[in-house]
Amino acid sequence: MPRYLDVQAPENGVQLITLQRPEALNALCTELLAELATALDAAALDDQIGAVVLTGSRKAFAAGADIREMAERDLVGILNDPRVAHWQRIAAFAKPLIAAVNGYALGGGCELVMCADIVIAGTDARFGQPEINLGIIPGAGGTQRLLRAVGKPLAMQMVLTGEAITARHAQQAGLVSEVTQPEFTVERAMQVARSIAAKAPLAVRLAKEALLKAGDTDLASGLRFERHAFTLLAGTADRDEGIRAFQEKRPARFQGR
Repeated sequence: MPRYLDVQAPENGVQLITLQRPEALNALCTELLAELATALDAAALDDQIGAVVLTGSRKAFAAGADIREMAERDLVGILNDPRVAHWQRIAAFAKPLIAAVNGYALGGGCELVMCADIVIAGTDARFGQPEINLGIIPGAGGTQRLLRAVGKPLAMQMVLTGEAITARHAQQAGLVSEVTQPEFTVERAMQVARSIAAKAPLAVRLAKEALLKAGDTDLASGLRFERHAFTLLAGTADRDEGIRAFQEKRPARFQGR
């Protein structure tokens, strides 16, 4: 059983995973990251799961990395840090990952948010990369993903000053997709996830891959990938079902084939 996670059974195609390390504001220790990577690996193989919602507490999504754990590692310890592999597994999750964020999402917590595909934030959420205050820099994608998400000026300001931004500012900058009242954050994220889980699984998978491709390749290569994916889907049973359902004015019954 996970020690630092509450992993719910899937319902209506959606699995809810809650970070549960309240005494440390859900600080991302190595064991928590390993548990999360393992849970997402399992979700990726479960045909009953079409999307995953990841959340924390009302006070903190995740307030950062575990500083005490970090302080125990010297240069060699950081070089051989097992968390790197856990982060890679989390970032490689193939199904849609929706983050429901209340309270603090700082340091590693902000980096975890940026591994998600969709971010629903409560009005009380705060996003930041305060590592500079410790004499270090973000080390789990914070410099790279943040700049791609919000642009150079704001990313530079957040990383170099260590100052956090509000949920509204994060939405305006492109880090957050939607802002809601804190008591509705998880509910809204689950609603979005259920909507996605009801779609054709193969189309959702290839749509996510195509969108991510846009961030790490040139336009011509991205367009070629998109067209290839579009062509592949023409051979699926779900594509035929979707067209028939539209013509017959009824809900589609997708089977993942």
